[in-house]
Amino acid sequence: MAEKERKCCQKTKERSREEYTDLIHRLNRIEGQIRGIKGMIDKNAYCTDILVQVSAVNAALNSFNKVLLANHIKTCVTRDIREGKEETVDELLITLQKLMK
Repeated sequence: MAEKERKCCQKTKERSREEYTDLIHRLNRIEGQIRGIKGMIDKNAYCTDILVQVSAVNAALNSFNKVLLANHIKTCVTRDIREGKEETVDELLITLQKLMK
């Protein structure tokens, strides 16, 4: 597992303060929603009520992915293409395939 973790984090990206703050706020909201779902389970909430909240978390994660992907394309991918690193397009395609599963 450690090898997979290293592979995941070989590259890094400096984010603007604005981008960082936006992403962290989104994740904090999602984390709160997850804790809320856990609380619903603890309180024996009705199944459909929990499912509605899970759907909201899925929507929030999809929104997070859209923002992160757009930032990635506008910064990393664009920079790499300008630098002639066309393998970045292949990497992007593989990422998109994983996101669309």
